[in-house]
Amino acid sequence: MPLRRRWAALLLGVAVVLAVAAAGARAQDYNNGGGGDGEDEEEEEKPSFKAQEACNGAFLTYTFTEREKEYPRTKNATAQAFAFKATATVLNTMTEDLKAWQMFVGFQHKEILVTVGGAVLLDGTDLPANVSGGVTFAGYPMANLLNSIETAGDLTQIQAQIDITGTQFGVKPPTAPMPRTIKLSNPGFRCPKPTHKQSVMYVCCVKDPKFKAKKVNTTTRYLPRQKADLTIAYDVLQAFGNNYMVQVTIDNWSPIGRLDNWNLTWEWKRGEFIYKMRGAYTLNKEGPACVYSPAAGYYKDFDFTPAYSCEKRPIVVDLPPDREKDKDVGNIPFCCKNGTLLPPTMDESKSRAVFQMQVFKLPPDLNRTALYPPQNWKIIGKLNPQYACRQPVRVSPVVFPDQTGLMSSTPAVASWQVACNITRPKRRAAKCCVSFSAYYDDSIVPCNTCACGCGGGNDTATCDADARATPLPPEALLIPFDNRTAKARAWAKIKHRRVPNPMPCGDNCGLSVNWHIMNNYKSGWAARITIFNWQDYTFKDWFAAVTMRDHYSGYENVYSFNGTKMGAPFNNSIFMQGLPGLTYLEPITDGRTPEDPRVPGKQQSVISFSRKDAPNVNIAKGEGFPKRLYFDGEECALPDTIPKPSSAHRRAAAAASLGQIVMAVVLVMVVAVVDSLCL
Repeated sequence: MPLRRRWAALLLGVAVVLAVAAAGARAQDYNNGGGGDGEDEEEEEKPSFKAQEACNGAFLTYTFTEREKEYPRTKNATAQAFAFKATATVLNTMTEDLKAWQMFVGFQHKEILVTVGGAVLLDGTDLPANVSGGVTFAGYPMANLLNSIETAGDLTQIQAQIDITGTQFGVKPPTAPMPRTIKLSNPGFRCPKPTHKQSVMYVCCVKDPKFKAKKVNTTTRYLPRQKADLTIAYDVLQAFGNNYMVQVTIDNWSPIGRLDNWNLTWEWKRGEFIYKMRGAYTLNKEGPACVYSPAAGYYKDFDFTPAYSCEKRPIVVDLPPDREKDKDVGNIPFCCKNGTLLPPTMDESKSRAVFQMQVFKLPPDLNRTALYPPQNWKIIGKLNPQYACRQPVRVSPVVFPDQTGLMSSTPAVASWQVACNITRPKRRAAKCCVSFSAYYDDSIVPCNTCACGCGGGNDTATCDADARATPLPPEALLIPFDNRTAKARAWAKIKHRRVPNPMPCGDNCGLSVNWHIMNNYKSGWAARITIFNWQDYTFKDWFAAVTMRDHYSGYENVYSFNGTKMGAPFNNSIFMQGLPGLTYLEPITDGRTPEDPRVPGKQQSVISFSRKDAPNVNIAKGEGFPKRLYFDGEECALPDTIPKPSSAHRRAAAAASLGQIVMAVVLVMVVAVVDSLCL
C-alpha cells in the first residue's frame, strides 16, 4: 500500500475513535443511573442531594422555577406584578409513616396563589388566595407519606410534590423571590433554619425527642380524633364501584358556641355529585342542570332529574322539625332542627346534627376503595361565631351499633374528621356590639363606628367611617343607629363638645348590648345588662356570656336571667340565658305612630357583685366593665373607651367633701361652747 494511503487510513481510524469517545461522553452526561462524572454533575445541579441523603425525618424543598412580568407594566419596581411558578416537595425519610403531612411556606412578597397541585390550603381558603404572611399546605389527594422500607423506596408513595402558580410583587430579576422559611407543621417535629442556595431552599425536619405524643392505636395508619369547638365527621357507610353512601355528623363542643340556620358547604375536588339526601337538603336543587355538568359526559344514560346537586360547592341546610319523621327525606337521628346547634351546656340533644348522602364518582375513581372526602369545609349561621375549618383528616373508622338491634357493631368503611375552631372577629367584622355607661357619667359611650362593618358608596356618602363615635344621651339607646345623628348633635351642644363634620357612621350591628354600672357601695356594686335586637328576626333559646376581670370572684347573682359560673377554658365568665317563658328575644317593632322610630326587642337584668372576695376593685377607673362579651357565641365588639366621671360629678364630690369639713368644724365649735358653759 502506498505511504499516502496508509496515512489516510490512519487518520480515518483516529477520527472514528474520537467520534466514539465523544459519543460515550455525551451518553454519560445523560446517565441518571449513578456512577462516573455524570453523578457528580447531577450532584452539583442539586445542592440538596447530600443533605437529603443524610436526613432521617422529613426532607422539605422549595424550588423557584420561573416568572414572567404581568400587566399592568409599571416603572415602580415594588408595584410590578410577576407571574411565578414554584415546586415544593415533602419526602419521608423515616422508618415510619408521616401521617397527614403539613408544610408551611413563609411567603413574603405579597404572593397570591392562583393554582395549587398536589395539596390544598390547610385553612380552606379559596383560590386565588392572598398568602403574603405565609401559608400551610396539607396533602391532597396523598395525605399520608409511607416509609421507604415498606414501599421499596417508591417515590410515588414516600414523596409529595406541590406545584404552585401565582403572583408576587416587587422582586426584580435576576433575584429569585424566595420565601423567608419552610418547615413541617406537624406536631412533634423540629426544623432548623433552612438552607438557601440560589433558587432552592431545603431543610431536614426531625422528630423532637422531648415531644410527648398522645397514646394512639399503633396497629392502624390513622390519626387520633382531634378536639375542637366544632367537629364534622365524614363516615362512609357503604361503598360501591361508582358511588357510596356517607353520613355527615356535626358536633358542637364549645360551651359558648352556637349555630342558627347553619349553612354547610365544601368543595368537590374529583367531580363528585350528590344524588340523594336524607336529614338535610341542598339550598339549590338543580337536577336538570346536571345534564350540562362533567358527570353527564360519563353517565350518558343516567336520569339526573332527581339528583340533588352537581355543584362543585353545594350549600347544605337542615330540614325543619316537621320533616323529622318523613320516610323519604327525614327519619334520621339528630336531624331536622331547622339548623339550630346549641352548646352542650344548654342541651346535649340539640348540639348534634346528622344527615346522609349518596355520592356518585367519576373516573378514575371507579372502584370501592377510591374514596376521597371533599375539601375546604365552611359552616356559618345567622348570628353566630366565625369558624375556621381545617382539611379532613383520616381517622380510625367509627363503629355503629347494628341496625337489627343485636349485640354487635359495624365499623364504617372509612372515616374522616374536620376540626373547626371559633376565631375572634376582625375589626369591623363583628355581628354585635357593646355600649358602656355608668352612674357617674350622664353620657353613653356608644358602639364603635362601623363596629359591624361599613360599606362604601351610599353607606358612607353622608358619614365618616373613620371618625370616633360621639357620646350619646341615655334615651338614644332606644333609637336605631341611623336616627341618632340629631340626638348626638344636640347632646354635644349641651355638653359643649365639638362634633366631626360629617358625623361618624353608625355601628351597623343587628344586635347591641349595653353594660351599665348602676351603683358602687361599701359592700359591693351592681351592673345592668340590656340586650337590644334591631333585626326582624326572633332569637330563640338565646344566651349571653360575659368575661370579667380580676373582680369576677365577687359575682353574686343574675336576677332576671338564669346565670351560672363557667369553668375552664372560660374562667372568670358568667353564662346567662332566659328564664323559662323568656327564652325568646323579640324582633324590632314599629313605633306607636308612623313618625316614631322603630322599637327594638329588649331584655335586661341586674348583676350583683360583692366586695368580700374582691375588695380592691376600683369602679371609678373602669374595672367594672367586662373584658369580653358574647351573644349566641359571637364575640361582640367592645368600645375603645370607658365612661369617666364627669366634671359635674367631680364638683359634687368636691362640694360634699367641703361640706363635711365645715360640718366637722361646726361640731368642734359647738362642743367647745358646751364645755365652756359647763365650766
